[in-house]
Amino acid sequence: MKNLFSVALTVSSIIGISNGFYIPGVHPKTFQKEEDVPLKVNSLTSIHTQVPKDYYRMPFCEPAQGVKMASENLGEFLTGNKIQNSAYTVNMLTETFCVKLCQKKLTKGDAAKLKLHIKYGYHNNWIIDNLPSAAVGLTASGEKQKHYAGGFPIGFIASDTKEAYIYNHVNIYISYHQADPAVEGYRVVGFSVEPMSVKHEFQGGYQWDGESTEGFQKQLATCDASSHMERASIRNNQVVNMDEKILFTYDVIWSSSETSWASRWDVYLSEDHLVPAQVHWYSITNSILVVLFLSLLVISILVRNLKRDIADYNAIAALADEEQDEEVNETGWKLVHADVFRPPDTYPMLYAVFLGTGVQLFFTIFLAIVFSAVGFLSPARRGSLMTAILIFYMFCGIIAGNTSSRIYKSFKGRQWQLCTVLTATLFPGLTFFIFLFFNIILFFLQSSASAPFLDVVIVAAMWCCVSIPLVFLGAYFGYKAEAMEFPTVTSTIARAIPPTPMLLNPLVGMTVTGIVPFAAAYVEFFFIMTSL
Repeated sequence: MKNLFSVALTVSSIIGISNGFYIPGVHPKTFQKEEDVPLKVNSLTSIHTQVPKDYYRMPFCEPAQGVKMASENLGEFLTGNKIQNSAYTVNMLTETFCVKLCQKKLTKGDAAKLKLHIKYGYHNNWIIDNLPSAAVGLTASGEKQKHYAGGFPIGFIASDTKEAYIYNHVNIYISYHQADPAVEGYRVVGFSVEPMSVKHEFQGGYQWDGESTEGFQKQLATCDASSHMERASIRNNQVVNMDEKILFTYDVIWSSSETSWASRWDVYLSEDHLVPAQVHWYSITNSILVVLFLSLLVISILVRNLKRDIADYNAIAALADEEQDEEVNETGWKLVHADVFRPPDTYPMLYAVFLGTGVQLFFTIFLAIVFSAVGFLSPARRGSLMTAILIFYMFCGIIAGNTSSRIYKSFKGRQWQLCTVLTATLFPGLTFFIFLFFNIILFFLQSSASAPFLDVVIVAAMWCCVSIPLVFLGAYFGYKAEAMEFPTVTSTIARAIPPTPMLLNPLVGMTVTGIVPFAAAYVEFFFIMTSL
């Protein structure tokens, strides 16, 4: 009885601990009143180009203590996330209005650079407490609307004059949630930015050089220090030209929210219900119809072949014994039963290598999906998915080596050393050198997506020091194991394959089978993108 009580006590304690653990692995950050809430900046991105740029390559305000990296793991660097600190000061529940950040005088190069990036539609990507910034903009009817993907633009091009204007003022809206009203502690559950372009002017015609501390004390005539900026109060926009003095300002507005910290990412996944529900029904219906069509097609082919084979077998059963001996091996699936497991005549080693690599990729993707579904790979932990995929792929090398070695052994291959080396180096080596090639190109384009040299060395070390030895270890056990036994005996002489008609040509088959999934994906993306 005492042992039973001890077991029950242990189980209850484990359950209590598991209930108190937040499974995505991101501990909620609780801020006290007036505590500093760091605002970080990520790389500038654009939907018109795949080359992200470093935030501080633009003439933006830099923090007084210097620019410092805030990226924490290998996956962030490999996915182009270059997170850094910023000059913006945000304190919990402290609202600020018309705060002067800095003033930049544009050189000819700065102006040209800003115009080019505004033309290409580059967006800021700010982060507060791991939450990416949503963009607050205006609809065609003049109503405010939030978009939760892609950040907010750095400027705009006037439709009439084609002049470039920069968003030099931002209203920072932050939502907070108090988990326990009895305890003073607040959590960030929402973050959005409303960018504006304002040609700032000081009261009394004061001209600031951007360096003296006196300018921070002077009042602006273009914004009120007691209320946040409204679009209706803007008289002139800030144009981007050489020798222009751009004054950067910001407001911080706090609001209470009933959204809990655990569900604060839901609005990013649903886009705050901007995508109509019918879009999902169109996509689901389209997918079901495609699957149903393919299933009926396969079933009809199988049923027709089976009926024909059964009819042939029944006809053979009605023949005499002498006639059966002549006809029994001439119809149906028995035509190829002795050739099903025949090793390929051309490049059997590559077949084994590709099969081992495919199994490795399958288990890598499977483990990534499982860990993502459970919640350990949370979107709040940037780069965690890429890091996990690298680790899973690295440790699944033992499966690749074992699979390729057993397949190659069943082919009675003798160059097992070469087969193992190709399994360990062919696909990852090709992938690594393609990555290295594009990384060099991004480096010369001065893009933030280029991985630092140290991270490239770490990836190479993971491949050479962990993945390759595991492939050889798996191959060792594969060659030591018994040879694979097939359910049928392979004939000595291969059966002659008759010429195939044009419709059964592999190229035609690949094209036809590829059109159907492409059409399904295209229709779904069409409905989703047109609804945004």
